[in-house]
Amino acid sequence: MDAEADAAASVGTVDAGRTGATAFATLYEQHSPAAYRLAYLLTGEPELAEDLVQDAFVRLIGRFTSLRDPDAFDAYLRRTVVNLSYSTFRRRRVERAHLDAQTALPAAGLPDVETADELWRQLHRLAPRQRAALVLRYYDDMSEQQAADLLGCPVRTVKSLVARGLAAMRAQQEASR
Repeated sequence: MDAEADAAASVGTVDAGRTGATAFATLYEQHSPAAYRLAYLLTGEPELAEDLVQDAFVRLIGRFTSLRDPDAFDAYLRRTVVNLSYSTFRRRRVERAHLDAQTALPAAGLPDVETADELWRQLHRLAPRQRAALVLRYYDDMSEQQAADLLGCPVRTVKSLVARGLAAMRAQQEASR
């Protein structure tokens, strides 16, 4: 008889002649209804309760041969179900907080679609070099030196193009109000 069968044989009503898998199946039959009731009472959701019981048995099958007290399988199972329910609710809380943070972003100052479209129209009304300097500096997040190298002009020219481009866009915004 292998180690799993030895451990299973000492648990409850499992026969000593059965294999480890059969012994574990018997344990599942004996203990899953009570584990399901516990999981359902903890969660209030039948599908989640089933998942928790399945996960608990999956976790315990890996430790089946190394249980300190095989007679306490029921206690190990209950503790595993409770811990898994805690983990589930903790994960949901984190997910909810993340979703709340994501849904709060648009209201926190990101421009709406109409504003973004208007900014793009204003950008395209600029002279090509001013538009290029603004795009390189703010859209591609390049330094003034990198933009100057790419445009083939001195850094002070990039500074001037950016300043004049921003001024022109501000003037367009003022005119449209």
